[in-house]
Amino acid sequence: MGVLHCYGFFFLSLILSVSSSSSPSQISSNSVLVALLDSHYTELAELVEKALLLHKLEEVVGSNNITIFAPRNDALERDLDPEFKRFLLEPGNLKSLQTLLLFHVIPSRIDSEQWPSHRHHATLSNQKVRLKRGGKINTIDLAQVIRPNDVVRPDGVIHGIERVLIPQSVQEDFNRRRNLRSISAVLPEGAPQVDPRTNKLVKKINNKLLSSGPPSPPGSPPSMSIYQAMAPGPGLAPAPAPGPGGPHHHFDGEAQVKDFIHTLLHYGGYNELADILVNLTSLATEMGKLVSEGYVITVLAPNDEAMSRLNTDQLSEPGAPEQIVYYHVIPEYQTEESMYNAVRRFGKVRYDTLRLPHKLTAEEADGSVRFGSGDGSAYLFDPDIYTDGRISVQGIDGVLFPIEEKDTVDGDKLSTRSAKIVTKQRRGKLLETTCWMLGSMGRRFCQ
Repeated sequence: MGVLHCYGFFFLSLILSVSSSSSPSQISSNSVLVALLDSHYTELAELVEKALLLHKLEEVVGSNNITIFAPRNDALERDLDPEFKRFLLEPGNLKSLQTLLLFHVIPSRIDSEQWPSHRHHATLSNQKVRLKRGGKINTIDLAQVIRPNDVVRPDGVIHGIERVLIPQSVQEDFNRRRNLRSISAVLPEGAPQVDPRTNKLVKKINNKLLSSGPPSPPGSPPSMSIYQAMAPGPGLAPAPAPGPGGPHHHFDGEAQVKDFIHTLLHYGGYNELADILVNLTSLATEMGKLVSEGYVITVLAPNDEAMSRLNTDQLSEPGAPEQIVYYHVIPEYQTEESMYNAVRRFGKVRYDTLRLPHKLTAEEADGSVRFGSGDGSAYLFDPDIYTDGRISVQGIDGVLFPIEEKDTVDGDKLSTRSAKIVTKQRRGKLLETTCWMLGSMGRRFCQ
């Protein structure tokens, strides 16, 4: 958030002078808000003032006890990359900064001794956080409480936490603003062209197509199927990514894939999938190339708990991680709303996947969307983790495998079994090194 300590003592003296007035709406000098401004959580205190939240918090404290979850100063510097910090501090994004800060405040008192074993609480941002006790460790969402009851006052309590809590709405707003900036800087172009004789993308030389025929109008879909765009053949070394002025650059797919992996890490609970996409395979760069060429995809992302149930054999065969992920990628742009409306209207819906020829079945179950069937099914668990118009990421609570139908001995019934994971040729070369895809946010994956 930058170093803002020069304002700290001024704000503290201001609060104390105001609280000494005779107005009944003012807080006392023994308030938890005054304690916050005079605590070692200086970065958080200064952000509260910059977000113009002091008056709102005074009103809440006047009628309720509050609980503040305060990230350490170094956590604010570590967890928020410079671009995200600039976004929060821009005047036009004041609402996002306020939402992020109010996400750390609950309008009721929760002392460390009264910590619930598992319960959701509404914050002042109107979004809920999950409080959980595991042994002697208290957590809020994915952050551990490292200084319980750090500051205790009659009207509230402050708990020190190890990391910043980022609401999904703020992360989505940041992604949307960044994508709008990048789109405005790129001139619209037509969809990639395909030479019917070679089934390869047509190249441009001096802004002229090599093959004959009129170019496709801007915004038209790609000329060949997504399966043809997935070039076969293993690669021995990474290949450079096409630059913004490259011959087939229409969308910045690499940046969008990097965005959704960052979002997975911010969201929490999807580190195993991010590791597979970036370190175990070149699928992250492959997805980026497809999106750059004009294709859209929906990723059904199994959470870490689901990935932990995979055994070693399921990941050790050559090409097995790729095949698992291919079956979780739908070559369409779908959101929670579109999929739920489809299954409500048609009952069962079958989606194509990048793992040919297997399709994925979806149906309504318990007010949600369930993929697969029987013990091998998975529910849509964390909807719309990332949606930018080209890539949609939907969190699910299981790992899906295709099924094959075989005639039984009596010929009257069909039995199902998991289809064997086979090696399939994929796109040959990486577009960039895997560490580039995560940058500093994923440094621990690259070590």
